Amino acid sequence: MNNFGSKSIHSISFNQSNSCFSVAMDNGFRIYNIEPLAELQNGQFEDFGSIRIIEIFHRSNIVALVGGGAHSKFSSKMLRLWDDKEKEFIFELSFDSVIRAVRMKRNRLVVVLTHKIYVFSGPLNPQHLQTIETRENSRGLCQVAGSSTCYTMIFPGTRAGSLQLFDMSTAGAAVGAISSPATINAHRTQLQCIAINHSGTLAATASIKGTLIRVFDLKTRQLVIELRRGTDTATVQCITFNSDSSYICASSDKGTVHIFAIKNPELNKRLTVANVGYLGTYAGSQWGMTSFTLRSECPCMCVFAPSGTGVKNAVIALCLDGTYQKYVFTADGNCNREAYNVFLDITQDLEI
Repeated sequence: MNNFGSKSIHSISFNQSNSCFSVAMDNGFRIYNIEPLAELQNGQFEDFGSIRIIEIFHRSNIVALVGGGAHSKFSSKMLRLWDDKEKEFIFELSFDSVIRAVRMKRNRLVVVLTHKIYVFSGPLNPQHLQTIETRENSRGLCQVAGSSTCYTMIFPGTRAGSLQLFDMSTAGAAVGAISSPATINAHRTQLQCIAINHSGTLAATASIKGTLIRVFDLKTRQLVIELRRGTDTATVQCITFNSDSSYICASSDKGTVHIFAIKNPELNKRLTVANVGYLGTYAGSQWGMTSFTLRSECPCMCVFAPSGTGVKNAVIALCLDGTYQKYVFTADGNCNREAYNVFLDITQDLEI
């Protein structure tokens, strides 16, 4: 999630297993463990200046940084890899335009520009494999599957509202070995937010209207389910699958986080005849099984509590104002806040 508009926070991102999150700020960067909440790294302003984009490599000491903001110490066109154990930059890559997003896997590094996507081996000692021309992508929309055995990458296609699929395992191969591009016509208007599940089998999309979220099977490229966030236009900030893709959650600039069931869609709410009224065809839509509204009513990133933490069916919302909120939900639609904290006030007390 880039460009919150905050004077201090520029972006919040998650590592490949959703067990850590990183915060790029005007006064450096920070990395936290999600559950339990604890600070892992603190990149001080004196050393790094303003950071606009940060991406952590799994739970390692390697961090990708892009400068930008009021007090940037290096160009927003340069990607620098920082080794926090050795306390030094180990690699840097320069580009001809502003970097919009960075994605990392164990043997792939992806750098997103406004009209291009660069695919590298790496991220340690990255070697350029392929350059992909794209439509205008100032939002930096690009996601890669978290699984180490899946190389699927998704990004906006050349047609407005379409989603492009790319197999990164073929990057750098001879032309004849590269499969034909696969495209899904997801929406009629431009994409606002995209997500891919851990195994790389499903993708979720929302357009700039923000009323519908569509989930697609990436093998068949067919629609799996259409979900309604609401009837009024909203900016969807984040869509996330849980670990087994049985649920997704979505946050928007309305300050509301919606939770939908994917594997058991009968858990989602539908309008009854008595409720239809002026909504007409909306009556057939599947609405969220539950939702919660953040008291601060500010944009946020959301993620399901990672598996292995002993927390089942919980969504964690990380807000632009620096707050951490955890909500536990049940299949029958109950949803209650279980934890609240201000992560910017947490001091370092764990190691990666």
